[in-house]
Amino acid sequence: MDAHLLGKECLSPLICGEESFGTGSSHVREKDGLWAVLCWLSILAHHNQDTPAGQLVGVGDIVRQHWRTYGRNFYTRYDYEQVESDRAKLMVDRLLVIGQAFTADGYGASKSMEMGQGFSLSCIDEFTYTDPIDGSVSTNQGIRLLFTDGSRIIFRLSGTGSVGATVRMYIEKYVPPTDGEEALEMDVAEALDPLVGIALEFAQVRELLGRDEPTVIT
Repeated sequence: MDAHLLGKECLSPLICGEESFGTGSSHVREKDGLWAVLCWLSILAHHNQDTPAGQLVGVGDIVRQHWRTYGRNFYTRYDYEQVESDRAKLMVDRLLVIGQAFTADGYGASKSMEMGQGFSLSCIDEFTYTDPIDGSVSTNQGIRLLFTDGSRIIFRLSGTGSVGATVRMYIEKYVPPTDGEEALEMDVAEALDPLVGIALEFAQVRELLGRDEPTVIT
């Protein structure tokens, strides 16, 4: 947020969001619910400044117009809490080995692997984040499965203490506007069901974690 203070590029104004629906900008370091409300009120005011009474444009109208112009990203997250640490580590280590074999076999951007349901896998890696501001590096940030259409699956392990580990599975799918209104208006669970199935089978979640269902779905 304070990039310019460190001699970096000024990122103001900046709007950012995160998975628990917080929204913020460059005026505050943490997410700010009041700011998010004011932001949406400003957007609504802009879209309704010349709108006749009784024909007001709502949040849903604006969002759907955005989808028709830019497409829609569907998201979900599966949390498996208090998993036996050894089981969780085994699953992650297995994915790392598969990723190494995937690269060694020549798969990548120019040679993808067909996964069924219309999805082709182009990359398996362990995400490392380098902060563009202070240059700090955060390793072991999750195993990523990236697909040719922009969809992705991420497995992230945390809290490997004596009380058990938490495994989070992130699913994201992009639907372009050219796919039409029906595809853009799909229920999130329905839209992501094929990709969720691929994730569960590929990582052997049920077999390795010993869980038939996640603790929480968000």
